[in-house]
Amino acid sequence: MSAQVELLAMTPDPERVIELAARTSYKSFDKMGEGSASALICKLIRSGHESVLEHAYATFRIRGGSRAFTHQLVRHRLASYTQESQRYVDEAGFEYVTPPSVRENPEALRIFREAMEGAREAYRKLREFGIPKQDARFVLPNATTSEIVVSANFREWRHIFELRCHPSAQWEIREICLQILKVLKEKAPSVFGDFEIDEARKVAWLEKG
Repeated sequence: MSAQVELLAMTPDPERVIELAARTSYKSFDKMGEGSASALICKLIRSGHESVLEHAYATFRIRGGSRAFTHQLVRHRLASYTQESQRYVDEAGFEYVTPPSVRENPEALRIFREAMEGAREAYRKLREFGIPKQDARFVLPNATTSEIVVSANFREWRHIFELRCHPSAQWEIREICLQILKVLKEKAPSVFGDFEIDEARKVAWLEKG
């Protein structure tokens, strides 16, 4: 299954909030007007003064990503996470993510599917033996899909995109972060507009200068 990204919440009028915060430093509220937020934010980003971006937040729900993906995502510690718990959720019929390199090789795909079915069967049998879910989950693979909610400020989202949308990033987290980037480019174009997206290659990079 393909991962799905849903915007749950965002700071209302985030670019205005950022402008108000930034102008507090300079007491330059008299300079506010049509287009002033965009111009100021772009100037601050070019200058490397990104701390004011921390006043705006966005929260996303991500469904259908693998546990391998979430293990990477939660390494970004300047964010908040709530994840589906394998300790409490029954995973007898778990779904899983198949890497493209596996799908492209028939023999590899056969082996992979057998491993997934084996894990399913092992989990079911352990539960039939009365093993609690928190212990039966030890046989579940990294490919198991999960659901996670992540909240981060705009400065941290920029950091995440710079690392995880890069061509060298692992394919799954790159594709998911690209979905989030597209949403934020639409909602806060002055903050995220300097990220260039290549749809064909499914990558993005930060335009310097």
